[in-house]
Amino acid sequence: MFSRLKEDVQSVFHRDPAARNTFEVLTNYPGLHALLLHRFAHWLWNLGLKWLARTVSTISRWLTGIEIHPGATIGRRFFIDHGMGVVIGETTVIGDDVTLYQGVTLGGTSWNKGKRHPTLGNGVVVGAGAKILGPFEVGEGAKVGSNSVVTKAVPEGATVVGIPGRVIVKHKDKEGDDARRREMEERMGFDAYGVTDEMPDPVARSVRALLDHMHAVDDRIENMCKALQKVNKDYRNGALPPLDDEDFDCVREEADKHG
Repeated sequence: MFSRLKEDVQSVFHRDPAARNTFEVLTNYPGLHALLLHRFAHWLWNLGLKWLARTVSTISRWLTGIEIHPGATIGRRFFIDHGMGVVIGETTVIGDDVTLYQGVTLGGTSWNKGKRHPTLGNGVVVGAGAKILGPFEVGEGAKVGSNSVVTKAVPEGATVVGIPGRVIVKHKDKEGDDARRREMEERMGFDAYGVTDEMPDPVARSVRALLDHMHAVDDRIENMCKALQKVNKDYRNGALPPLDDEDFDCVREEADKHG
């Protein structure tokens, strides 16, 4: 019992840089309180003391703002950061080293008895406000973006964002593509919404695709100009108009809405 408690406290230190000492974690982390109370409620549930288990769960919700059905199965080193508004349904199964942020719902979409809630593999991270609804699996190491709504299975190691949730596939850049894209981004005065491949966003990826296309058009026009100069040595390649950084303020504002 005490070894599991020590493990739970250490998991807080590993995943929350704001945690300063063990006493603070034990007394001021509602996610830890909810987990400890759930273990007691789950034990009562398995003994057949359903009403008492639900009562413990309700008291836990009053104290922590986190609702975990006593029938839910939760693995080791489970961490709920902040926690307010988290809801975990009866048939939910959560693996080891899973992290949830505030406002997450692990819910069902059916009124039928049986498996109705999701199964989260080891190492899954679910962002604030995300909803995972239905009896499917979220693979090990997957990440669900904030406020996403996921209604179908997620592969291992995948990242899901948006409503409805879309799996983001990370494409490998061909040699030199990334350098050319960065050059185009610098010329335009912004960096594709400030979103990297490690933090994918569908809108940002669309902008990156446009940048790739623009770079290809530039190369083609440059080659055409060189060909014209060979045909007519008097041909002069005029300078392109400069790109004003202020022209992209509206793009940045739209990016902030998605970011």
